[in-house]
Amino acid sequence: MFYTTDLLTKDYNYDYKFVLSLPGSTPMGLVATGLTKGQIFLGDVSAQYKSGRTVVDVKVDTYSNVSTKVTVNEVMPSTKAVLSFDVPDHKSGKLDVQYMNPRIAIDSSIGLNPSPVLNLAAAVAHKDILLGCEVGFDTVSASFTKYTAGISFNKPDLSAALILMDKGQTLKASYVHAVDASNNTQVVAEMTHGLATLENSFTIGSAHAIDRYNRIKTRFSDNGKVAMLCQREWRPKSLITVSAEYDTKRSQVAPKWGLALALMP
Repeated sequence: MFYTTDLLTKDYNYDYKFVLSLPGSTPMGLVATGLTKGQIFLGDVSAQYKSGRTVVDVKVDTYSNVSTKVTVNEVMPSTKAVLSFDVPDHKSGKLDVQYMNPRIAIDSSIGLNPSPVLNLAAAVAHKDILLGCEVGFDTVSASFTKYTAGISFNKPDLSAALILMDKGQTLKASYVHAVDASNNTQVVAEMTHGLATLENSFTIGSAHAIDRYNRIKTRFSDNGKVAMLCQREWRPKSLITVSAEYDTKRSQVAPKWGLALALMP
């Protein structure tokens, strides 16, 4: 299956970003990330520990926030449980239970606090058709926080989807097509329509592998913004990415650009 978010947003970055991954030969792995946004530097260090069916992820950022996620696989057949919480935010606890098989996927979560929010997402596949929905419910106000439904049609070389989102206020249609498998060339189109506002937006994009080491992506939006990304894998899993965006409707504003470096020794 193709994803429009991968083609239209993934790897685009207009700041300076650095990622260092140290998987190691032990069950412990480390990832350090640094990001500059203007004059502000944001960073975090993540550690992952694996033991049998259990995976523990811990992340500490520059503001001393600690995020922890404990995943237990196969608590029941095809089912895993995920417990996550942040320190010092004592209201951030959440429990997820996920069930997945080749035809059905169900993800349910509940906040571990006095006023929990319940979330339920489900998807059913039959041949080339995939149906899905997502519902969020606030137990305190007894109201829905979100509800989304969608359908997609998938083939080896194309994917088309129609999604009703924003509590039924927005309709999104997307189409992804693999033009040439030999150089991994793909094109994507995405359109959103506001059912209440009657406003439309449209974005098209493309991805093309020049060779086994170099890849380019482009994106054009109806708001006048044009973006381009060049990515090179100069060693296995080590990437350098340059992104740029220009607003054709605001020619007096300088183009935005960014640099991302991901290293895996």
